[in-house]
Amino acid sequence: MAENFDLPASAPAVVAHGKGDLRIEDVALAVPADDQAVVEIAYGGICGSDLHYWLHGAAGESILKDPMVLGHEVVGTVVRAAADGTGPCVGTPVAVHPATPAPGAARYPLDRPNLSPGCTYLGSAARHPHTDGAFLRYANLPARMLRELPEGLSLRGAALVEPASVAWHAVARAGDVRGKTALVVGCGPIGALAVAVLKRAGAAHITAVDMHAKPLEIAQAVGADVLLQAGDTEAIAAVEADVVIESSGNHFGLASAINGAVRGGRVVMVGLLPSGAQPVAISLAIVRELELVGSFRFNNEIDDVIAALADGSLFIDPVITHEYALSDALEAFATAGDSAVSGKVLLNFGL
Repeated sequence: MAENFDLPASAPAVVAHGKGDLRIEDVALAVPADDQAVVEIAYGGICGSDLHYWLHGAAGESILKDPMVLGHEVVGTVVRAAADGTGPCVGTPVAVHPATPAPGAARYPLDRPNLSPGCTYLGSAARHPHTDGAFLRYANLPARMLRELPEGLSLRGAALVEPASVAWHAVARAGDVRGKTALVVGCGPIGALAVAVLKRAGAAHITAVDMHAKPLEIAQAVGADVLLQAGDTEAIAAVEADVVIESSGNHFGLASAINGAVRGGRVVMVGLLPSGAQPVAISLAIVRELELVGSFRFNNEIDDVIAALADGSLFIDPVITHEYALSDALEAFATAGDSAVSGKVLLNFGL
């Protein structure tokens, strides 16, 4: 690849236009800014937020007002380095940290930039104009977002770096889990990745809960010791886990997390519940002196995830269940939306 890579005028992309309106269409490519590298995207993982923009025209309170390129779970290769000399050189395989922290009117801990009120994220309609994502063949990305992949870690092997970083952050919010019992409620991709991270972190016993057989099968493959059906309230309550990762994103799951925690235990809430009041028995959390802890995105955990994938200590291969060409993105989204049959669904931009 030459440093003078000729950027095409347009490239195919996955674009959400509104509720139920997902299109694969060519989008115009802008000339990169001086601090931007051009990355040839190899793989993109379909996230729950991508599904929400497609199915509902919104992800939580982030409402689509204009067409937006989706995608923030991406890896690829630098084909044009940033003109200002920052970041990786041409030919470097990279993962992407999709956040741009920014201050705002609200206060936040400076050592936790994921909480900065002005933070933007690739493929997010939280602000207007929206922040386009990177589900396209060539993406202009700030050099500071790029993380070089070590030798031996393939692009496909690094395709889950972003969601694994979310899971890593959630487990870190649980504290030291070595020798402790753990419960993971909701074993979609984030939940399954949390199981894998808990296993690597030394959790002594991991129980996984889900409604469907496929997510439980994946959870077992990456380290879960016991599998429970979501409706088995007695068995869940009997777990008495020291730490619980709630990743279902609904109030039923949060209720199970509270019920399954030991007295004095900690519940980490990484599944994003809908906005507004939720019918949850908080009184139980009070009398058991549970610690309910939020977990949102991640910071520099991405570097730890890359290192753990490279040295083989973090095993997450079974979480990927499907791979589609970009031209089959509509089918890929439909598959990703069916948690009974899929884990993480990848788009392969090279097919």
